[in-house]
Parts: sequence; structure tokens; C-alpha cells
Amino acid sequence: MPATSHEVTVPDSALAREATELVRDRTDELLYHHSRRVYYFGALRGRHRGLTVDPELLYVGAMFHDLGLTPRHAGSQQRFEIDGADDAAEFLRRHGLPEQAVNTVWTAIALHTTPEIPHHMAPEIALVLAGVEVDVMGLAFDEMTNAAREAVVAEHPRPDFKRRILEAFHHGLAHRQATTFGNIKADVEARFDPTFVRVDFTEGVLASAWPE
Repeated sequence: MPATSHEVTVPDSALAREATELVRDRTDELLYHHSRRVYYFGALRGRHRGLTVDPELLYVGAMFHDLGLTPRHAGSQQRFEIDGADDAAEFLRRHGLPEQAVNTVWTAIALHTTPEIPHHMAPEIALVLAGVEVDVMGLAFDEMTNAAREAVVAEHPRPDFKRRILEAFHHGLAHRQATTFGNIKADVEARFDPTFVRVDFTEGVLASAWPE
């Protein structure tokens, strides 16, 4: 697989190639290109921070991180992050990776919408979130050069990405809105669905079965 920049390449391994093919088959162009950018941006931020990372694990984490939004999980009632994490775990176990590696990737995907906490965990976990932060919210531009960032986007364009990715989030969550409780994705449902009612944590505490 060709390098997108002089700084970062996709692992040239059977595992990475099969991960690419699987994600290509299950996603559309929007999520495929987004997932590839997440890998590159995460890896670039890791280089900036001097982190040592297993590139295969980071690649699988990045490529699988939004699989929970795909039609394969249209009937799921668990958080979409867990669906993607479960898909990645199944894929890695099929390839015979040790459970520690499987758990690292599972956690990276499961926590990629949970700000801050992943940055205190294993590099692969931190850098999946780091890549998402760059591509979705434009954070940490200063952790890579303009040339590197532009090279990534040249290979994996983002036409009308802001609007389209928000719509993709909504389409993947509309049938399981309760899973956005305590989650940044509640903001998406509030924007797209005027009937959406957030689960209120304080009301849950006050209405609990405890008598006092």
C-alpha cells in the first residue's frame, strides 16, 4: 500500500490488507476515507509525541472504529462503538492475535467517543481517538505539518465531510437513541431529531428506588 506522506505508511501485511478489504466491503466511500484518515492522523500525532505504537493494531482500530454505524448493525441496541469493537475483536481473533492485542483494539474503538480518558491509556488506544479528533473536530493541527495533512486529504478527500459525517452518525443512531446517554453523540440526535429527549442523569438519580 502506498504511503500517504513521507512520515506514515499503512502496514504492508496480510492482516492490514484484509482489514482494508473488509472495511471497503462494509462501508461507503465516506466512512472508508474517514477511517483511513483517522489512521494517518493518529499515526502522525503519535510521531509528534514520540510514541511507540504497533501500526497494525492502530490500523485495525482506526479502520473498524465506525463499523457500528453500518447496515450490518441496523438492528443493534448497544452503543455503536461496541459493535465496531466487537467486529474488530472477532477479526483479530480469527487471525490468531493474542488477547492483550485484541483487548487493546477493542478498548480503542469502544472509547473513541469518550474524550480525554484514552489519552492516558496505551498508545494505540490514545491514537485512534487522536485521529478522530483531527478529522472530525479539527483538533491538534499543530501536531503535524500542513504538507502531511494535505497529503492525507489528497489521497482520501473529504468533500462536504462535516455535514455528511453528522448525517452518518444520525443514521447509525436513530434506532438506538438511548445509547447516546452520557455520550457526545447525544448532540447529534438533538440536532437531527426534534423529538429527541436526552436521558437526564440528575433525574435518574432523583427518581431512583432509594427512599431518602
